[in-house]
Amino acid sequence: MNIEEPPVNYARVTPQTARRGLLIVNTGDGKGKSTAAFGLALRAHGRGKTVKIYQFMKVPTARFGEHRVFEQLGIPVEGLGDGFSWKSKDLEHSAQLARDGWQQAKAAILSGEFFLVVLDEITYPLIYGWLPLDDVLATLRARPKDVHVCMTGRRCPPELMALADTVTEMTKIKHAFNAGIPAQRGIED
Repeated sequence: MNIEEPPVNYARVTPQTARRGLLIVNTGDGKGKSTAAFGLALRAHGRGKTVKIYQFMKVPTARFGEHRVFEQLGIPVEGLGDGFSWKSKDLEHSAQLARDGWQQAKAAILSGEFFLVVLDEITYPLIYGWLPLDDVLATLRARPKDVHVCMTGRRCPPELMALADTVTEMTKIKHAFNAGIPAQRGIED
């Protein structure tokens, strides 16, 4: 699917419709998908907007750098998974955690309580077949008109990209990990 658009001079664009909640997707094999979503969450919070972050692959007890600062700022983050799926000792349990987590995220989206809901790493349970894509798409279509949703993860399903208002693909050119440099505290976690 080719979804490229020519560069836009946003200073000269006249809006054609009323403001509404956007569906934003950060995908691709490059670094920065979650980081961009967290930046968006910080921006919204800084404007006094309500934000909720769900992390589909992180454990509820995760204490990475972003968790620590979100806690200080009062931005709720929920880990819904059991860690990296390729390390799971019980994939059915991992799948059930994703399904249970989706029910929480779905309720938050449909409640209209939040200005922005971040669904971090949701593409993984989608591509593993743990979540029904049709239900996710239907929920996104049915969300209240002012609710923004930002979704992250590699290999985003084409149907989700087609529904999205904004899709950004992070492309890896080079990564330190491939040169044998371990993850750096404060950069990767």
